[in-house]
Amino acid sequence: MAAQRDGFRLGGEVIAPGTRRTVDLPVSILSDHTPVTMSAHVIHGRRPGPVVFVSAAIHGDEVIGVEIVRRLLRAQPLRGMAGTLLAVPIVNTYGFLSHSRYLPDRRDLNRVFPGHAGGSLASRLAHLFMEEIVKRADLGIDLHSAAIRRVNLPQIRLTPGNARLAELGRAFGAPVMMTSKLREGSLRMAAEEAGVDVLLYEAGEGLRFDEYAARAGVSGILRVLHHLGMIGAKGVPRRRGRSMLCRNSSWYRAPVGGLLRTYRGTGDLVEPGTVLGAVSDPFGEVEHEVLAEETGIIVGRTNMPVVNEGDALFHVAAIDRQDHAGEALAEMSAAMEAAPLFDEDEII
Repeated sequence: MAAQRDGFRLGGEVIAPGTRRTVDLPVSILSDHTPVTMSAHVIHGRRPGPVVFVSAAIHGDEVIGVEIVRRLLRAQPLRGMAGTLLAVPIVNTYGFLSHSRYLPDRRDLNRVFPGHAGGSLASRLAHLFMEEIVKRADLGIDLHSAAIRRVNLPQIRLTPGNARLAELGRAFGAPVMMTSKLREGSLRMAAEEAGVDVLLYEAGEGLRFDEYAARAGVSGILRVLHHLGMIGAKGVPRRRGRSMLCRNSSWYRAPVGGLLRTYRGTGDLVEPGTVLGAVSDPFGEVEHEVLAEETGIIVGRTNMPVVNEGDALFHVAAIDRQDHAGEALAEMSAAMEAAPLFDEDEII
């Protein structure tokens, strides 16, 4: 008979094989003496396998990731899972409660990793997350959305030259994969320096739910877990078509201030000369069209009709062939519509 697998230790607690538990990790005490914790839900399988963390709300206004984690933890394929899943739906509790991207000290948590135990509030939270979650894992999936008043098409961000992440990104099956350089102080950079690869999922809008983004996120995570051998195929949505890999992208900005009328949305295919939108003055006397300059797909856009000169309006990722892109998007949309409805996603 095989030896009993050891329990998983987190925050002074031991999660036995074949069980699951939510563990509260102390973060700090607020000025009114209210304790703040970072809660992690641990599913520790009976069989050995990889340790994967899934995190959301590193930016407190990115609520779509919280919903994705909630749905994931209720997904049937996780029953009988091998390995260990660490799910942290809300990393930045402070920002989540105040509907803010940032922490009370106005720092961006995703710019202070790996953090320090004796540093600022943001630095201490980053250090806790790194030590208790990231360094315990073999792989991470970090969930993000666009900032408020912007929306992102579901997409995976990959570290350039990382073949393993490219393979896992294809398994995830988002409509678009984009290579994105590591940024100093980001979770991705700190995790990779610690030997832990991180897939970054971007979808939806800050402080908003998006059903398409939520379904794509849950389906993608389940496919990655299946690819790693942690769960079986039953109940895992099949990937139809292939993700588009886009290596270059650019933001189209407002040529003048005024009122923006958008003619194209996320997921739309464009070519040189396509009119993306128009900015006019309040009197309608002067109008400036925003034209695409390359063949691509709109992966992000603003939702604000009032814009200032230089504001980011449309994020277009370059593609090689429109026919392949259109086929991939059509198959992805069909897959999302056909997927079972589960109970009940930073440019400045």
